[in-house]
Formats: sequence, C-alpha cells, structure tokens
Amino acid sequence: MKRTVIAGFAALVIGCGTIAMAAPSNAVTTSSAATPSAPIAGHIMVKFRDNGSAAGLLRQQGLTEGAGIGSTGAQLVKVPADREAQLIEELSRNPAIEYAEPDETVTATTADEYFPRQYALQNIGQSFTNTAGTLSVAGGTADADVDAVEAWGVTRGTGIKVAVLDSGVASDNADITPKVGARANFTNGATGEDNYGHGTHVAGIVAATADNTVGVAGVCPGCTILDGKVLNDSGVGSSSSLANGINWAVNNGAKVINMSLGVRASRTLETAINNAWSKGVVLVAAAGNGSNQTKIYPGAYPNVIAVAATDNTDAKASFSTYGASWVDVAAPGVNVYSTFPNHTFVLGTQNNRSFGYDVGNGTSMSSPIVAATAALAWSSHAGATNTSVRANIESTADNISGTGTYWAHGRVNANNAVR
Repeated sequence: MKRTVIAGFAALVIGCGTIAMAAPSNAVTTSSAATPSAPIAGHIMVKFRDNGSAAGLLRQQGLTEGAGIGSTGAQLVKVPADREAQLIEELSRNPAIEYAEPDETVTATTADEYFPRQYALQNIGQSFTNTAGTLSVAGGTADADVDAVEAWGVTRGTGIKVAVLDSGVASDNADITPKVGARANFTNGATGEDNYGHGTHVAGIVAATADNTVGVAGVCPGCTILDGKVLNDSGVGSSSSLANGINWAVNNGAKVINMSLGVRASRTLETAINNAWSKGVVLVAAAGNGSNQTKIYPGAYPNVIAVAATDNTDAKASFSTYGASWVDVAAPGVNVYSTFPNHTFVLGTQNNRSFGYDVGNGTSMSSPIVAATAALAWSSHAGATNTSVRANIESTADNISGTGTYWAHGRVNANNAVR
C-alpha cells in the first residue's frame, strides 16, 4: 500500500515544515550594514615567547592555559568577563609575553540583502522583521548559530551535490535556480515546478548564492542542488515516490540527501535508505513538528540523521519533536530566512508569504542546515566517508541545553565540522 508523505500539517501524517505567519507586532528593522567588531567577553588571546613559562605566568593571574589557536602559537585563555582589558594590559607588560589581545567578533562580509536576518548562519543578537514587516523577531543570543561564516573560511562546499527531495525548486528565483544541477519529477504534478513553495525554501537554506548582493546565502553556497520533486503541488507524495527519489539522487552523485518530510515506517523506504547509505551517501531528515517524542520516518531510521529545531536563543522550538533516543542533533528552525518562488505558490497563498524571500518555521528548516553542514564537511576532509562525515557532525555539535534529553549530540556547528 502506498503511504502518504507530506510537508506541512495534515490530520493523519506528521508534517515537518510550515511556513506559518506569526501574529503581527510592532516592526523592528535591521540594517544591512556590517556591525563593527567588538571584544568577546570571557576570553583573550595570548602568545608567549617561551611556551614553557606559560602555565606559571597565567597562574600568577589566577588563569590557566587555553586551547591553541590554529598554527598561530597563540592560546585562547578564559578570563573573568569583566577583566579582559585589565588582564590584556597587565600581561602585555610582561617581557615573556609576545602579545595579549582581545578576541573580536567577526561580522558578515556577504552583501546579500537579507543576510543580516539570517541568525541561523551568524547570530549577533540581532532583531529583524519578515519581508513584509508584519512580524518582528526579538533579538536572540549571540553565537546561537551554526557558525557558517567561520566555516566559509575553510570551504564553501563547491561541487558537492546535495539532493533536496521535496516539492521542487522554483525555476524563477535567481538566488537558487542556477544552483540546480539536475531535476526529476516523481509526482503526479504536470511539471517539476515548485508550486507549493516548500522545496524552494529548503533548497535556499542549503545553497542560495552568496555575495551576489541580493536575497540570502545558503549554509553551503558552493553546493549544487539535485532537485527531486517527490511532493506534488499540494505538498503530498508517497513512500514509493520518495524511494524513487532516493535512488535517483544516489545515481546522480548526491553526497547528501535532505528529506524535510515525514511518513509512517515502510520496509520499501527503509530499503531505499539503507541502499543509499551503503553507497556512501549521508541522509538527513526532519524530526517533525509534533511537540512530542513520537517517531516519524525517514528521520527515525538508524541510517538517517534526525534533526530537531531550535530558536535564536538555542532553546528547543516549542513545536519540535524531540527525544535523545532517536533524534540526533538540532539546528535553527524558527524564523529561518530563505528563498521562495517568484510566482504564485500554495504556501504563499495560505500564509501571506512574500514572493522571493521570507521566513519559515519547522524542522523542515533545521534539516537542510544539517545537510548543508554535511556537504561542507565532505568538502573539507580528504578521504571523507558518509560514516566519518556523520560522526564529525555529531561529535562537533555544541553541547547546548537539551543535549542528551531532547537530542543526542547538540546543535550543529559547521565551523567545528569542517576543521
């Protein structure tokens, strides 16, 4: 029997993504200009002329040695949050210390119009609005993000193929359309066009073009998208269409497959998942929006990374499905900015979404962040395998509140994953 797959809300099937409008409130605007750098509280950078004397000199100040900073020879030393400047001055006077300096915030260099609203990639505590200005998002917690900008200093994932098995990717959004390397339609839709809107939003989160002065930036802006339409123009598909899409993605060279959707367990679908894993593909799926611990598939299959949603304070999203026994990691999924079609689409009609760009909410938005992080990790590690990439993502995730309870490993950190 065919089982229904759906993105969004349905009575019998758990959905994984919704592009829901929050209640209007007073608009809070944000500038597109880069925020000036500022010292980061709680640590400083110190380089010793003689590393052998480092421990003793730091102990005199009540401090301990810190982690090395790349190949610079400097250490990142933890200090009391109100004494950074004082300790820098005192340590700088010691002839055994080459220099002591603050660790400054790094701000975005991308000129993309809506990048300052993409807290998921770089969170500096900014507040912002949706495109129409009818929704204001309060400022979050600085660094409650996946450190995408920092990861781009290592790789942007150029040439890595990520399959987005969803409702299609719009052919008329210049920020994501050129990133599509292949398309296939496994639905009863007349064309492969995304007339629902969900797939275009998901694909933009993965690979929207960066530094083109318009729109948004994807977590993996160098990635290529394989657009497998497995959800029709109403956002509905089947287990068989999803299984066919997985097979197509593998045959077309996908290193990562993203599935922001949910369905009941199916032996056929599990076989397709396991076949893809055996061919070396990383598979990522949304955990669902049920606000409970009920397993949904394909996320709950062992060979899939299941992703819960967090907000801009690193708290679990109220709607997110959870459970550390089967949900692997978390990623931002609340008010996530991304691409939409520039033609009429169902989610826009239902929820007054703007053409081109707007926010979305759901573990559907969290899953592609993890998929893109996996693509970056593929790109940066010589000899990477799907096993090593998955282990890398999980072991380098930030140990935020809820780790071990809501999800097993933490909120993903792209910068850690590519190192």
